[in-house]
Amino acid sequence: MQTSFGDLAVVDAHAHFFSYRFFAALAASLPEPPSEEALFDTLGEHLAFEFPPKDPEELAKRWVKELDRHGLARSVLIASVPGDEESVSVAARAFPERFIPYFMLNPRAPDALDRTKRGFRELGMKGLCLFPAMHHFHIWEKEIRPILEEVAASRGVVFVHCGVLKIGVRDKLGLPSLFDLRFANPVDLSGVARSFDTVPFIVPHFGSGFFREFLLVADECANLYTDTSSSNAWASRLPRPLSLAEVFERSLNVLGAERILYGSDSSFFPRGWQKDQFQTQVRVLEELGVTKDQAAGILGGNLARLVS
Repeated sequence: MQTSFGDLAVVDAHAHFFSYRFFAALAASLPEPPSEEALFDTLGEHLAFEFPPKDPEELAKRWVKELDRHGLARSVLIASVPGDEESVSVAARAFPERFIPYFMLNPRAPDALDRTKRGFRELGMKGLCLFPAMHHFHIWEKEIRPILEEVAASRGVVFVHCGVLKIGVRDKLGLPSLFDLRFANPVDLSGVARSFDTVPFIVPHFGSGFFREFLLVADECANLYTDTSSSNAWASRLPRPLSLAEVFERSLNVLGAERILYGSDSSFFPRGWQKDQFQTQVRVLEELGVTKDQAAGILGGNLARLVS
């Protein structure tokens, strides 16, 4: 992609694959779940989305066109409900040079370890996504350790959503929030990251409101990374609000450019890839005097190294 830093291979570290199975799972959570025939009519009353075909490869083709339109080299695709790893596996196998497959896991589920093994060993997953506030667990609990051991053996990455968690599509459907911030503190990663020091742990959104806590742990643990995704509106709600430039500057001071990953948090069509946020972040990097090599790392090279 042509940027103010030159022609760079941009890799998006954070995009969601809103598959047919994803929407079916959401619909099943409604007080009166619709039939499969009425699925999209029912959801369409609340969501102004372009609904995907049943075949995940067709949705993958839609994403390839979107990447091509904007000049992106590759993107992570996150299976955004537990049990949907098949969808991103199909997409990544159809376009292995374009997509990096991650999957969401509820480690409280009785089949969590088996699903982790299958995800990495059979389905080609590169990343495991954990949402402690959603599934009500601490990542340091002993039951989580075998799962992390499997990720380490598979040379995968662990994406851990800390801080405030909002899922817009759930809000639009009127589904209640069951998220609990008591489980969302990045400090929980301190001992875990040291125990699994060969595993990259990626905390999106700069910790999503737990910025200070994230930086404290990242300063201790060289295998902690962050992604820059979404609007980062949490920064305006701190006791002393921070600008996006201040967030980037403090992160660069603690993590260096090598542990910051550009991400968009793109998810649905027709919105597609969030170009405006990308352009805003590039301008911030320019203002901070980031070099071309540092920008190349943040905008794609760092993630490509982690998942190679």
